[in-house]
Formats: sequence, C-alpha cells, structure tokens
Amino acid sequence: MSNQPEQIGHYVQGRVVPGTSGRKQNVTNPAKGTVIGEVALASAVEVDQAVKAAAAAFPAWSSMPAVRRARIMFKFLGLLNEHRDTLARMITAEHGKVFTDAQGEVTRGIEVVEFACGIPQLLKGDYTEQVSTNIDNWTLRQALGVVAGVTPFNFPVMVPMWMFPVAIACGNTFVLKPSPLDPSPSLLIAELFKEAGLPDGVFNVVQGDKEAVDALLEHPEVKAISFVGSTPIANHIYEVGARQGKRVQALGGAKNHMVVMPDADIDQVVDALIGAAFGSAGERCMAISVAVLVGDVADKVMPKLIERTRALKVLDGENLAAEMGPIVSSAARERIQGYIEQGVAEGARLLVDGRGFDGDQAGAGCKDGFWLGGTLFDNVTPDMKIYREEIFGPVLACMRVADFSEAVELVNAHEFGNGTACYTRDGHVAREFALRIQVGMVGINVPIPVPMAWHGFGGWKRSLFGDTHAYGEEGVRFYTKQKSVMQRWPNSTAKGAEFAMPTAK
Repeated sequence: MSNQPEQIGHYVQGRVVPGTSGRKQNVTNPAKGTVIGEVALASAVEVDQAVKAAAAAFPAWSSMPAVRRARIMFKFLGLLNEHRDTLARMITAEHGKVFTDAQGEVTRGIEVVEFACGIPQLLKGDYTEQVSTNIDNWTLRQALGVVAGVTPFNFPVMVPMWMFPVAIACGNTFVLKPSPLDPSPSLLIAELFKEAGLPDGVFNVVQGDKEAVDALLEHPEVKAISFVGSTPIANHIYEVGARQGKRVQALGGAKNHMVVMPDADIDQVVDALIGAAFGSAGERCMAISVAVLVGDVADKVMPKLIERTRALKVLDGENLAAEMGPIVSSAARERIQGYIEQGVAEGARLLVDGRGFDGDQAGAGCKDGFWLGGTLFDNVTPDMKIYREEIFGPVLACMRVADFSEAVELVNAHEFGNGTACYTRDGHVAREFALRIQVGMVGINVPIPVPMAWHGFGGWKRSLFGDTHAYGEEGVRFYTKQKSVMQRWPNSTAKGAEFAMPTAK
C-alpha cells in the first residue's frame, strides 16, 4: 500500500486528466493536519483545452430538446441520491465540517438539481397572437454558450450545484473551477453526470488558483461567469468580466446580524445563535456573526450564550457527536486568531476565547489539526474591525442597542447586506423588520434564511455584484438570453415599401 498522496487532476472531455503545468498544491485533512492529496493547478493552456471541449459540445447539447436534457438530469439526480453519503464524507475529509452538516450541504445541492429537472416548463416563452394586423410576436430564451463557475472551499458540493445544473439544463456547457482546498467532490460529480448520460465536454472541471480564474475571465469563448467568495474578489471578477463583455454573477462577503427583541423566546434565541454562529466553524456566508441585543434582553441571553459556547462539542467531523469541526486550513486559523487579538486590542470584552482549544480533545490523531474553539465577544461597537469585516470563523460578536429603530439603523449602515434575522413574538415588529431592512435574505425567527431552490439566493449592497441572484428562475434568466420574434405572412398581392416606424394597427 502506497503512502503517496492521491493525485487530483482535471476533468475534460468526459475523463479525468492529469495536470501538465507542473504546479500542484497539497490537499490536507484539517482535522488531523495531514496531507491526503496533491491537486493540479491549471495553466491558461489547460483552461483553454477545457473551454474548447465545452465549446465543441455546445451546438449539439443546446439543440437537444429540453425534455431530453431533463431526462439526463433526472438520471443524474438519482445517482446523486445514491452517492449522497460518499460526497458528504469527501467534504468532511477535505473541508472538515461535521458529517451531518456535510450531508445537509449535499441535500441542498440536490434540491437545485430537482429544480433543474423542470427545465422544459422553465424555458417556455410568451406568445401574443395578432400583436398588430396580421403580425404575431413571441419570445423565447436560448442558451449563452460556454459558461463558467468559480466556487469557494466552504461548500464544495452545494455552491457548484447552485450553478451548473441550471446552466446545463438551459442548454449551456460548463467549466467549473472549484477551490483547491477541497477539490475531490467535483470529480465524483463529473463522473456521476457522465454515468447519467451527459455527453462528453458538456461539464468540465479545471482545478486551480488565480491563474485559472484569470484565464476563464479573459477567454473569449466564456460567455458568463458565476462566482461565490470574498467581496474584494467578487468585485474584481465583476469589473474584469464586464470589461470582457461577459455576464457576471458574483456573490461576495457578509456580516449577518441577528436582532433579538426583548419579547423573544430566550432558549430559542440561544439555540439559534449557537447553531448559526458556530455551525461549520462559522465558515458560511450565511453564518450569524453579530448578535444585536435590544434593550434588556442581553442580560437574559449572555449567561446562557457563554455556557453554551464553552460546552460546544468541537470534534473530528467524522464523529457523529460533533457540533463543530476544525478550521479549513492553518492559514485560515491564523487569520481568525488575528481578528480575535484585534478585538481584544480594540476593547471588546472577550468572554470565551477559542484560541486555547487543544486538538487532543477533538479525537485520536487530531493533535496537529487546525483547531479553534467557539469565541464570544460582548460590548462590540461599530468602529471595531471585528464588526466591520467578515471574519469567516467561529467568532460571535454581541452588540447592545436601546431599541428596534437603532437595531435597524445599525444593520442598514453596514456595507454588507447578505442575510439577517430577527427574533420576536410581535407580528408588527416582524413585518416592519422585513420591510425596512436593507438585506437580500431575511429570516423571522429563522437564523439562516437560505432560500429554497426555486426562490434564488443573493444579497444586497457589497454582498452581490451583478443583476441576478443564484439558482431558481433568476438562474434561468442569467444563463439564457431572450429573443423576440415578430412574424407576418403578408398576402402575395400586398405591395409597397414602408418607411414609417411600425405601430400597432
């Protein structure tokens, strides 16, 4: 048995291909800190090969009847359900999130595939008979061509499935560039798609880093790019892609607030905050990272929140008792620890410090993993860095405000507008919150309001660059272009040129 790490390559033209650039990056099990693979990092030449494969497959795939594309999607759906736990185990091994959370991620991705199976209905156009004398008018939606997705480490299955099922069902061909931190699930997904009957070249995977992303942005055959990641990179991709004439859908960072009203159920609030702040080690764009405690509710919430944060079961994600796993990488852990140090330096009150967590507590062989316990701050103020910036880790900042209006103003003043929540028993307060808050996804007594597959996902302000949200009917619009056809069959005896602007007659 070899102790050599697994070699993880690309997927082009219906098969796994090794990297040829000579550049590689280690893939690490974050719970144990051990190298389990080496992923190839694509060059611009390798990206070009994948794009050309997708371009060659586009004419036949886009002209295939939508119902036949849907039948392949149905077969793919069945295979995903069969391999759900295999994909979840891959996520846990390379990302570190607990197995049950990984199962949930796969399920949410599968739901988008279920939505995409309805593509014949979703692509139906509009028709107006006799829009003018003897003229009929109809609209239809047609595929763009080769489209690409650049996806983050925190959801290596779900986020790509926000993109490619809808794009491919619409008749496009796809090139996926996943995170090099957890690249393996993308290759299994590609194999399952081929097994379902997807023609070679319709779905391709290029592993890589910035060089691969830049190559996709600059490639003239790539008509659209979807991205999920940090705000600076989302902004960059939006600007560069737009200059290249591409459609861009770039989802950026977040600083999600939960507003807790004095009338809220305290136990429900604490349960919601613990799960939403520390689930997946806070490495979610929909994680609650700020608790906005209104009036005297802080005095009721904080003691229980301290107790529950200290009692978090931080374990190897393979342990089914785990509530939180490790941080994805050593570099990410160092960055998060830097934010904790900054919070202390700026005067926030550190109530629970996760920096002292010992990996030996997480399970056998975990001493060298990338561990950090849940961290809790109180008395955070808007000028502090730990409030302004996205930490993307298991750090919950608690803020105290006098009333509902101040809470709304606080949330609306932040540069990010991805997700938010309000816990209350007052229907009027709930309605006012939903109407007045300047955030794209809102939960009322729901801590992580991720929309279902047929509704679409996206934030406001500097959490989204582009005009459409991900998946749902918004995704169908993004991955297709509208064409309007006006038709007249004039009588053969009609003569004469028409020079005036045509109007309804």
